[in-house]
Amino acid sequence: MPRYTVHIRDEWLAVPCRDPTYTIQWLGYEALKRYTKNKPDNGGIDAVKDIRFVARRCQGQGLLDGDDTIEDVLEDNDFQHVLSSLQNLFLDGNSLTSTDLVNLGRGLYKIKVIIYLRFSLVIRYIYISFFFSPFWVVYGITTGFGKFARTVIPVHKLKELQENLVRSHSAGVGNPLSPERTRMLLALRINVLAKGYSGISLETLHRMIQAFNASCLSFVPEKGTVGASGDLAPLSHLALGLMGEGKMWSPKSGWADAKYVLEAHGLKPISLKPKEGLALINGTQMITSLGAEAVERAQAIARQADIIAAITLEVLKGTSKAFDSDIHALRPHPGQIEVAMRFRALLDSDHHPSEIAESHRFCDRVQDAYTMRCCPQVHGIVNDTIDFTQKIINTEINSATDNPMVFAERGETISGGNFHGEYPAKALDFLAIGVHELAAISERRIERLCNPSLSELPAFLVNEGGLNSGFMIAHCTAASLVSENKVLCHPSSVDSLSTSAATEDHVSMGGWAARKALRVVEHVEQVLAIELLAACQGIEFLRPLRTTTPLEKVYDLVRSVVKPWIKDRFMSPDIEAVHRLLLDQKVWNVAQPYIEKYNMELLPESRPISPTAFSLDPPASPRKRIRLELHPLHFSTE
Repeated sequence: MPRYTVHIRDEWLAVPCRDPTYTIQWLGYEALKRYTKNKPDNGGIDAVKDIRFVARRCQGQGLLDGDDTIEDVLEDNDFQHVLSSLQNLFLDGNSLTSTDLVNLGRGLYKIKVIIYLRFSLVIRYIYISFFFSPFWVVYGITTGFGKFARTVIPVHKLKELQENLVRSHSAGVGNPLSPERTRMLLALRINVLAKGYSGISLETLHRMIQAFNASCLSFVPEKGTVGASGDLAPLSHLALGLMGEGKMWSPKSGWADAKYVLEAHGLKPISLKPKEGLALINGTQMITSLGAEAVERAQAIARQADIIAAITLEVLKGTSKAFDSDIHALRPHPGQIEVAMRFRALLDSDHHPSEIAESHRFCDRVQDAYTMRCCPQVHGIVNDTIDFTQKIINTEINSATDNPMVFAERGETISGGNFHGEYPAKALDFLAIGVHELAAISERRIERLCNPSLSELPAFLVNEGGLNSGFMIAHCTAASLVSENKVLCHPSSVDSLSTSAATEDHVSMGGWAARKALRVVEHVEQVLAIELLAACQGIEFLRPLRTTTPLEKVYDLVRSVVKPWIKDRFMSPDIEAVHRLLLDQKVWNVAQPYIEKYNMELLPESRPISPTAFSLDPPASPRKRIRLELHPLHFSTE
């Protein structure tokens, strides 16, 4: 019986198929059933009925109809991608990932929330305590804030207390966050409140979800948080718009007064109840949401950096011997082993004959420069750094970072320090330092491509040098970005300034850590875009020789948006076009099937084990493969 290997998120599943006339839709649902079978927190097997997905052919990205039969559209050794198209993403405060958060920012999903009994208990506890305990004194509910924590507020002014808190703390400056980043910020705040320890009403949470689903997004300046008592300023601006004050944006209205934007979408402003102002603005969601984007983009560019470096190695007529698995088994860092495997998958002549490699097989060169030979070691630690940071960010995404926390089961409201942003701040400083190295080593490879004494190619990769300058200044641009990154990589989290009259006397500076990590990642993307352009231009001077099949596919992708450099022309649009390919992960999508096929064909005992994925042993019968990208924890029955 043939079996089909289906990739759901980070897991490989084998789906037996008795009848090849079954449809693609059947195959997707069968895979989902197997995925959710041992995951009761996903809502059970019946939840898959609400999942929609589309199948896409890897080569050419052609869509497949869900009604197509398997035998008609799946062939031996043919790769398929099946991408989820969830209408709703269910938030429960425990299972959101950085990938989900970025997709929420892109507007791919609407939000629904799974509410636990604890949520109702917390609300009940607050109201019983408030109405029946006249001497109940709790920070942020019946007292002032920060230095005013010992100032008890009269009962008839408690609503005003919460409103004044949001208004006074809306003191950020600078440009507003983009709609995508504001969506992420709002979604993450909803996720944290859904945990049920914040003391916020269902009505308020419901109105926040309505605003998110309608893309009614507050004006949130990007500067103003020190990342200690949470991201107070940006979260206050977020809450202010939801209260119908300040500015707000939506696709329908553009920028306008928040009250009118909400009215235009049939929504009502939030009316704050006891503790709700504090619950809306206290937490690390600004640091964490921007950090999630930085991690996701870093992960994407790190994978594609291996592909770009492999093309450069081919153009510079390097050797693939440095990527031998036995070498890397002696220094078994996971990232190093993974990068070396990718290079072998892209350059292995037994799998993908390369005419370029064959042309210098018998040259007297023994070893290459470090920028080529040491890619597994340099790129590898970047991958491991990203994995480390992603774990920190994913933990922070699903953490309650309010103060005080309400524990209704214990009958207590406890002040603590979960709002302190040191965890994501330190991790994001580390991420910036790590991912920068991809640009540093890439810039050196660009130098080798442009320097005729190192490349055996025309100076600056252009004919009629002098009349044409070719990639001369593109290399300068890469060098300038690397230099900027050196400054941006100085950690912000080593700094602290005492605030709030020394009540908040140690802060994380995590907001700046997140913003500059994003800037470092963007610079890395741009440097690698220049290297990819230069490497593809180098191939032009080696024609008619061809490189390996996967690298030729990448070359074709680049040439679909940028023509060869025959004579000087306006270069910035070319760089931006290739940068867009990297942002959309198209370079990875083209090469990934060949890397996976190579990996799957390895013997089980020699196959690298990824910490986030697994593969079943090869079956006796032929197996075909598709990819099913779905979140494993967001299925729910309503």
